[in-house]
Amino acid sequence: MPVSVAALGATLMITGAGAQPASAHAGPVPLRTLAAGTGVRIGTAVDLAVLADDTTYRTTTAREFNSVTAENAMKWESVEPSRGTYDWRQADDLVRFARAHGQAVRGHTLVWHNQLPAWLTAGVADGSIGAAELRGILRDHITKEVKRYKGRIYQWDVVNEVFEDDGSLRNSIWLQKLGPSYIEDAFRWAHAADPKAKLFLNDYNVEGVNAKSTAYYDLAKRLRAKKVPVQGFGIQGHLAIQYGFPGQVPENLARFEKLGMQTAFTEVDVRMIMPADATKLATQAAYFRGLLDACVQARRCTSFTVWGFSDKYSWVPGVFEGQGAATLMDEAYGRKPAFAAVGEGLGEGA
Repeated sequence: MPVSVAALGATLMITGAGAQPASAHAGPVPLRTLAAGTGVRIGTAVDLAVLADDTTYRTTTAREFNSVTAENAMKWESVEPSRGTYDWRQADDLVRFARAHGQAVRGHTLVWHNQLPAWLTAGVADGSIGAAELRGILRDHITKEVKRYKGRIYQWDVVNEVFEDDGSLRNSIWLQKLGPSYIEDAFRWAHAADPKAKLFLNDYNVEGVNAKSTAYYDLAKRLRAKKVPVQGFGIQGHLAIQYGFPGQVPENLARFEKLGMQTAFTEVDVRMIMPADATKLATQAAYFRGLLDACVQARRCTSFTVWGFSDKYSWVPGVFEGQGAATLMDEAYGRKPAFAAVGEGLGEGA
């Protein structure tokens, strides 16, 4: 069974909190080395501009992780900013970097209601792009992007954030114009473009058993009964210590795995109300460890990806006012208790 989050937090409080120097417990053994015996890839989201400019970020990405996800470089607004004009440079850079450093690549994301190119949203809004054309545009986008990286991406987040927290379908332009069948279509198109890539649903607030995760379970069960190639369930794992740790995480993973699906934690970070202190950092470490243990001890959880590893580049402060310190390392790349907790969890799971 996963370690008790409360117990782990208490242990970390006793053993010490605050940023740890690079020579602390988890070093010098890299996380990816510790993960080697677990069957779980340890990954991070990557900011490609930072990867090019920050040597410490680049060397840490290469040293610690054996899976990488493009933070933004594979999203639609990035790869096709103008209709028919493609910019694959940053996405290609990530794939090359991963190959050079023995890393696998997760593709993120093919269908989302957010970060769509302005030409697409404006065309739908003014009626110049109708439903039939929109369906063709979506099919072409998925096909072109997946084919470009065929054989080089092991998992794709095909549809992202399609449910509300109450379990109702999100009222996106895709649902409004195409109806719920767009989800099934997206998976079939992606599978046709790369039959070997594992294809995932992906969302936040679905760590435990709740209305939203149950909606995904019911959807996956229906689609798989129709032989739609829905092969994985991605749990983002954006947590906040002030809201408590989600319940029934192992049970949630188990029910998707009983459908024959893989599971993965795809975007893990744990934010807190600032300023950080020893108590908050210990709780954060326990939350990271709680999710990791659930993954390592599950039958078919294949990857655990953090959404960035240094607070220096975290998205959290720009979105959640007054919150931050959400990653494994501080702004100076000092290792927090969370880094040690993840390293210990991987080592114990091997």
